[in-house]
Amino acid sequence: MEGREEDVKLGANKFAERQPLGTSAQTKDYKEPPAAPLFEAGEIKSWSFWRAGIAEFMATFLFLYITILTVMGVSRSPSKCASVGIQGIAWSFGGMIFALVYCTAGISGGHINPAVTFGLFLARKLSLTRAVFYVVMQCLGAICGAGVVKGFQSSPYQANGGGANVVNHGYTKGDGLGAEIIGTFVLVYTVFSATDAKRNARDSHVPILAPLPIGFAVFLVHLASIPITATGINPARSLGAAIIYNRDHAWDDHWIFWVGPFIGAALAALYHQVIIRAIPFKSGG
Repeated sequence: MEGREEDVKLGANKFAERQPLGTSAQTKDYKEPPAAPLFEAGEIKSWSFWRAGIAEFMATFLFLYITILTVMGVSRSPSKCASVGIQGIAWSFGGMIFALVYCTAGISGGHINPAVTFGLFLARKLSLTRAVFYVVMQCLGAICGAGVVKGFQSSPYQANGGGANVVNHGYTKGDGLGAEIIGTFVLVYTVFSATDAKRNARDSHVPILAPLPIGFAVFLVHLASIPITATGINPARSLGAAIIYNRDHAWDDHWIFWVGPFIGAALAALYHQVIIRAIPFKSGG
């Protein structure tokens, strides 16, 4: 409580950022990295650029393959008790994100989701060139992943919805849009927090494995919104399933699974950068 009255009197912003309760006094020097350039033509000539795109393609391919197979297994089962059920589907999505972010974070950043890429682009963590390339490769990977599942079991795939995202009966389009916005906000905010270099520098004594909270956030969001939209929060995942399933009702609400995640990602980027990180805007003077 010491110093609290003075904080209130003068304003908390007058004081330097304090250590959270229960942490050691050790800190590391941290310098805010420069924003990524909007266009970086030179990186197109770099092998690391293309390798990162391939990693995003492969990760999204595997993500769709495993998760949609899980959805098909639950859909085909005569009884939910004879399958992994809704919880199993949620674990499949969260677990795959955990594994794939762990595998690809050091190569491409482990986005595996256009909404994540969009949020990080708004925060100037990567260039527009790389962001567009990532989104294209993620969408191609998702289409291929869903296509392989359909190739294995074409008739059951079509009969059981193909893992496509739709607004379920009993919910309005507004319900679906709201679920996608809030769900993506949770995911992208977790991504920002788990990968914050400033936090890692300050709390270096606290072991943080970034893929774990990210995967767990995906799991929790799926538990909440599978009944509403089958949970998109990933435009590439929604696009891949819709293209391969290709039924009219899969396209009717498809815009929700792009608009919702992009709004949620933008809000998460704004909240983290302006409120949590409190990165000041440049003054005109």
